[in-house]
Parts: sequence; structure tokens; C-alpha cells
Amino acid sequence: MRVDQVIPSLASRDAIGVHTMHLRDGLRHVGIDSDIFYGSVTPDVAHEGRPVTELGRSGRDRWLLYQSSIGSPVYDIFAARTEPKLVNYHNITPAHLLRDWEPAVAYEVALGRTQLARLGPQSRLAVADSAFNESELRALGYGNTAVVPLLIDMQRKSEEADTAVAARLRQRKATSGGADLIFVGKLSPHKAPHDLVKMLAVVRRLYDPAARLHLVGSPLGETYEPALRAFVTELGLDDAVNFAGSVSEAELEAYLQASDVFVCASDHEGFCVPLAEAMGHGIPIVAYGVTAVPETVGDAGLLLSDKSPLRFAAAVGRVLDDDTLRAHLTAAGLARAGGFNLPDSQRRFVSLVQQAIGAPARSS
Repeated sequence: MRVDQVIPSLASRDAIGVHTMHLRDGLRHVGIDSDIFYGSVTPDVAHEGRPVTELGRSGRDRWLLYQSSIGSPVYDIFAARTEPKLVNYHNITPAHLLRDWEPAVAYEVALGRTQLARLGPQSRLAVADSAFNESELRALGYGNTAVVPLLIDMQRKSEEADTAVAARLRQRKATSGGADLIFVGKLSPHKAPHDLVKMLAVVRRLYDPAARLHLVGSPLGETYEPALRAFVTELGLDDAVNFAGSVSEAELEAYLQASDVFVCASDHEGFCVPLAEAMGHGIPIVAYGVTAVPETVGDAGLLLSDKSPLRFAAAVGRVLDDDTLRAHLTAAGLARAGGFNLPDSQRRFVSLVQQAIGAPARSS
């Protein structure tokens, strides 16, 4: 028996890429042969798989599992194969949330949702990383579905925080005071960092005049980030909003260790790994409670039904001022993050695959 994975893009610093490699390792551990076939790859992990063009002939007792998160020509290769198929769904952002800013990306996600729907009749098992994502699969007609969190270590901390970044953040706090708010994720219109900027303006006016916001993540496309920077300037917040960009693990660790509140105003999340990582670091969360966010956060944050700047700022101000609440959210977050246990999730995913393909059960 073998289960080979097909993924549009394999990258070392991408949650889905890391997840895919952990799944391969889990399958191999129970005696199921497994390789990864990618459409594109970052050079540092090219050795972890092979180009999808090297899938070769269909083999007896071979299954293919598709990692679905975006529209891709890789789907056409996968769909044309005769092997029985499995699907792992990581959610695809609705196109209308991106179309006005990044039409090319909007096209890709719209294509991805079309491709996902077409896979339904072929899928023997579809695994989603949240119940929210599973509900989308069921709405598309998928029959045999299950939920397993992403196979990444959401409690893992970098061995050492970047000393230069940590020193700079300490110096700023010592000099100016004020809280450090953080958001980690793509600078994309659907993740709505512009709403976090609005919130910061109110926080600085009503609760903490020296508060700062760190936006950690690379931009999606070329249009939205320049507009966001112009908006920050228009509000007079250039000195209060830090566009950190894409950072190393050690740099991210420094930012997380220095942060007082993790804030999220995203309009659409299928899971949101940075929320789980923030909980694993004991950082209180204030987030807009839509799509999969309430499922991921549970009782470890303040979830808002309305992300208007005044209400969002009031929630952040409350977390900053109430030591008892902060302690509660920190403890709840650490406990919640412990539920996203990599070994347990890996075993569950592998067991589901074993059942789907009729492989003999073997403990992992």
C-alpha cells in the first residue's frame, strides 16, 4: 500500500507544507509508503519531494491525496489520474474578499473552489482541519469526511529569540512605554489589518497613547500593502505601526515574547494557525469571531461579534487593564493550545487514512 500526496506548492515556512511533510512521515511510520509530489517548491525543501510530472504510471494499491488550498494546474494532473483519491482541505478564501484588490489572486481562489467541488464525487475520504472547513465539504456533497487539526507543533517555540529584535522591542517599551499588539499573517484585504489600524487609533486616543501594532507577515499581491501604508500615514500612525514583513522563526519568537495582546480582525479563516501559536505563547487574544475563529480560540480570547473600532479598542483596553482577565486568558490559551497536539493529531489522521484505504491497522 502507498499513499502519495499531491500539493500545488511545497514550502518550508508554510503551515500546509509542514503539515504535508508530517503526514508523509506518519504514514511511513505505520508501513504505508508515501512520497510528496509538488507543482512548485522552495529550494530548501526540494529534496522532500518530486515534481508532480514525475508521478509516473498508476500503480496497484496506490492512492493519491490532494492538499487543497488554492486553484492550481496541479489539480488537472491529479484529477486525471485513475488511482482512488483522498482530499485534505485547508479552506480557500472566497473570491469576493480579494477581487477588488488582487484580481489575479481572486481568480486563483475561485478556481480552487471550483476544483474542490469537482473532486467531491471522486473522494473516498476528505479530511478538513476544522469543523468549519468540514461544513464546506459537506455542502459540496462530500460524503465521508472528518476533522483533524493541522499537523504542526503549535506549542513549539524557537530555541532562541532573535537578540537584535528582542533588544529593539525592549528598548522601545522602556523608552516610550505602551503595549505591544501583534498580528501575524498575510497582509491581505480579507485578513483586514486596516481594521486593526483603525482600532489602534482608538486605543491610543482612549486607553494607551503609546500602544504599538506589529504586523508580521508578507503582503499578498502588490496593491493592498501600499494602500495600507498610506492609510497608516493618513492617520498619523507611522511611528506606531510596524510593518515587520516576513521574518525568521527567531525573529517571530522575539515579537511573540514581547507582545501583550494578539489581535485579529480577519473576515475569513479556515483555522488560523497564528491564533493557536499565540495561545501556545500565553498571549491573550482579541479577535473578530467569525468563520473558524471561535472554533480555534474557544474560551482563550475575547471574541467580538462587531469589529467596529470603538468596540474592538474597548476589548483590547479591557485586556490591557484587567490583570485577572489577562491571567485567565493566558491560562485558557495555554490549555487550548495543548489540545492541538501534533503526535495525537498525526496518529488520528494516519488512522483515518488506514481505514479509508483498507490498510491493516498498525500503531504509530
